[in-house]
Amino acid sequence: MIRITLPDGSVKEFEAGITAMDVAKSISEGLARNVISASFNKETLETSTPLTEDGSLVLYTWRDDEGKKAFWHSSAHILAQALEELYPGAKLTIGPAIDTGFYYDVDFGEHTVSEKDLPIIEKKMLEIARGKHEFSMRESSKADALDYYKKQHNEYKVELIENLEDGTITFCDHDTFTDLCRGGHIPNTGIVKAVKLMSIAGAYWRGDENNTQLTRIYGVTFPKQKELKEYLALLEEAKKRDHRKLGKELELFTFSQKVGQGLPLWLPKGAALRERLENFLKKAQKKAGYEMVVSPHIGQKELYVTSGHYAKYGEDSFQPIKTPNDDEEFLLKPMNCPHHCEIYNSKPWSYKDLPKRFAEFGTVYRYEQSGELHGLTRVRGFTQDDAHIFCTPDQLDDEFKKVIDLVLYVFGSLGFENFTAQVSLRDPEKPEKYIGALENWEKAENAILNAAKEKGLDYKVETGEAAFYGPKLDFMVKDALGRSWQLGTIQVDYNLPERFELTYKGSDNELHRPVMIHRAPFGSMERFIAILLEHTGGNFPLWLMPEQVAILSLSEKYEKYAQKVLNSLENNEIRALVDNRSETIGKKIRESEMNKIPYMLIVGEQEEKDGTVSVRKHSDGDIGNMTIEEFSELINKEIENNIVDFNV
Repeated sequence: MIRITLPDGSVKEFEAGITAMDVAKSISEGLARNVISASFNKETLETSTPLTEDGSLVLYTWRDDEGKKAFWHSSAHILAQALEELYPGAKLTIGPAIDTGFYYDVDFGEHTVSEKDLPIIEKKMLEIARGKHEFSMRESSKADALDYYKKQHNEYKVELIENLEDGTITFCDHDTFTDLCRGGHIPNTGIVKAVKLMSIAGAYWRGDENNTQLTRIYGVTFPKQKELKEYLALLEEAKKRDHRKLGKELELFTFSQKVGQGLPLWLPKGAALRERLENFLKKAQKKAGYEMVVSPHIGQKELYVTSGHYAKYGEDSFQPIKTPNDDEEFLLKPMNCPHHCEIYNSKPWSYKDLPKRFAEFGTVYRYEQSGELHGLTRVRGFTQDDAHIFCTPDQLDDEFKKVIDLVLYVFGSLGFENFTAQVSLRDPEKPEKYIGALENWEKAENAILNAAKEKGLDYKVETGEAAFYGPKLDFMVKDALGRSWQLGTIQVDYNLPERFELTYKGSDNELHRPVMIHRAPFGSMERFIAILLEHTGGNFPLWLMPEQVAILSLSEKYEKYAQKVLNSLENNEIRALVDNRSETIGKKIRESEMNKIPYMLIVGEQEEKDGTVSVRKHSDGDIGNMTIEEFSELINKEIENNIVDFNV
């Protein structure tokens, strides 16, 4: 008999040789119908693999990320079989699952494949899927595996196998198809009910431009046709909300080849929006006891060697800046933390002075590869809403909770209501991976877990996912389209205080190391604004909008009255503009709607006579006539409901 531990902690005994699917059936037939993948002792396996020892079993369905990974990995095999049958002689390379489906890289040789061929390939995939062919794994010797692919003249698979150790090589078979594979599949092809091949692109073998360029086919599959339709509709909505498109339409930011790739230029409206976000957080930070600091955009290379950032970013980042002095080199700042450590080191501290909370909107630079750059979400220069808290170990618990409060305040004020958290802890089986005393690690991990519980966070614990310098808490936010983004992180660090020899004098009159907390609710201004743009579709909260009101005059005769309305609104700190062009009122309204302006005030003869404005709300239409004072009160009340002061 073997003992199987399930995720809820319960333990069941079974005969050795039982499969994951058998375990699912023993729980319920309904579960068994939905199980498509499994892991045993943290290793992915087939649901038909016999279990022969005690261990922990996790069963995955389509709703689980691991389930989707197995589903899409299996779908890549179906795509590969379809390509092999449709294009004889094509050489398969690799076909992994990715976050949004899967792809397969292929050397088609004499065949030419384009977008117009994708429907034919989809049809073939569905034909294969309907066969309900089971996926099965088998082991192979290195010699047999090499012989198999040498006979196929597939130098790509041969190269992969040559880098593998004998005894670790496995193949996956289904129907008439076989492929080099490590495992992790759905039970059979019939579970795949809907297929969509999304695009074709070029990809160099192993990402090296000196190698052969292959053809990469991207695809996505689903267990129901309805889910594919919903997904495609979501993609269409995502295109409309693309922050690059909206940023251009709303005149927030731009890029210039002359300035350089990945270096955004903020236009007046975008710069003003950034400033409002910064001021919003600065106000909350001030109440929370943070002190603003400013550090330079460059630092001596030795600073980043000391911090470890040179080892992490040096080779793949901007190269050192040399000065007329032979032995002097500077780097563009990749992180703010080393500078903040030196600010802390500028004077001696006592335990009575702590915690010290240093905050900065600091711009940092990292050389991302040009192919990885993407609008504002992946850039080479970005501004972090960075802060570092230096505290005693006894203060860590309270400080961590306060940072969570600040992060939740930011999310709530900006409409991010759907989020989860991940607590990343050390692997107790591998203490050599981490620095710092075990006692401090235990305090830090308990502080994070207690804070997550006390704040009622929906969180999961990932053992072994901590950074080498300390445990951390990450927030995963879902946007309006249901996509997950990592926003907001809180990290505990024993590494930098050690590297920079940071100290404080304790109550025992001895010197001690402070604990360092890194935190960034926005993460980076660029990425946060991109996500916020796509989440809101450009309809930012009223307090954040670049222009809150458009005053539309019916004709030139009412320009003076429109200006009077503008002056009154500005006196009430409401951002407004006057559109007095000689265009029809219909066109002015349409353009204001396109520009996402929340309110439109139409002024003409009657409004001037009565001292009123005719109010339209973006997307909602007319909401009636009111005095300027009444409208100002309406706006300010909405802003008050949008955003409340941060309570410490």
